Amino acid sequence: MNKSVGIKDVAAAAGVSVTTVSHVLNDVVYARVGTETRERVHEAAQRLGYGPNRLAQALRTQRSGMIGFISEDIATTPHAGRIILGADEAAKARGYNLMIINTSGSASLESRQADVEALLERRVDGILYATMYHRNVELPANLGSVPSVLVDSVATGGNITAVIPDEEGGARAAVGALLEAGHTRVGFINNTDDVPATRQRLQAFRATLTEAGLDGGAAPVESDVSEVQGGYEAARRILAREEPPTGLFCYNDRMAMGAYRAAAELGLAIPADLSVVGFDDQELIAANLHPGLTTVALPHHEMGAWATEHLIDAVEGKTDLTLMALHPTILSCPLVRRDSISAPRQ
Repeated sequence: MNKSVGIKDVAAAAGVSVTTVSHVLNDVVYARVGTETRERVHEAAQRLGYGPNRLAQALRTQRSGMIGFISEDIATTPHAGRIILGADEAAKARGYNLMIINTSGSASLESRQADVEALLERRVDGILYATMYHRNVELPANLGSVPSVLVDSVATGGNITAVIPDEEGGARAAVGALLEAGHTRVGFINNTDDVPATRQRLQAFRATLTEAGLDGGAAPVESDVSEVQGGYEAARRILAREEPPTGLFCYNDRMAMGAYRAAAELGLAIPADLSVVGFDDQELIAANLHPGLTTVALPHHEMGAWATEHLIDAVEGKTDLTLMALHPTILSCPLVRRDSISAPRQ
């Protein structure tokens, strides 16, 4: 192999970007690169004598090219699993690979410390620690042995770089969509768990109504477990009020599915009689309800990619994670419009 030839030379010879060359040569499964382009990249790399030599790179840089990924349950959930996808794509684009360990959010601190140790024994360059939903976590002390970034969570001590979703901004977008449609009686079906999303979405719900000139403090709120049955039970209670809401913001899409069932039992058509907005954009639910559910998307893929990019920058000495640990980075939660909102009946 010609050691003077770099990835930029291959990119120039093939007429593509450095990222495209990295995707092709690292066999990134999800990279949208056409067959002709792939062949051109491989031809240029072969002609110039370029090829990654992992052992030589490891000896030269003292790096293994492996990123540890501790997954608290998300490897078994379809919606949060996009965190892994975002991390994997970003890692491969930079010439790194993920080594994934799945653990449980209820696992003991000692068990999670053993998971970190298992990754350290395999000489990972850094560790991503991701949770299934936004929450505060107590972390093993040995996590700080290598550069580390939290995904969808914040350390109890607050001393590790973290990336989290904009719970408040997402809730404001959801309530704002109902207000824009003309609803003045808006209710909220909330979760009962003591997690940041429960508190922040409720606070944003009330604040958004108040800022629109409505009485946010008096707006109807019902709380239940954040599953379909909980959404159903809470919706039955909130819709049984003397002046029931015409617009309903639900803590997540599963609870919104329960609200759809409650509305049907009460003879209410969505969105003609009741407009509904969810949160999470779980495609298996939101896109398949009838009508399709307008909801707020959690940036799972974006959080995974952001965390990986900044972790690798730290591994390669391009950034200092300690400076970024002062405040978590917050990524936006965009509104995904479908057909569950209309103007209220006069």
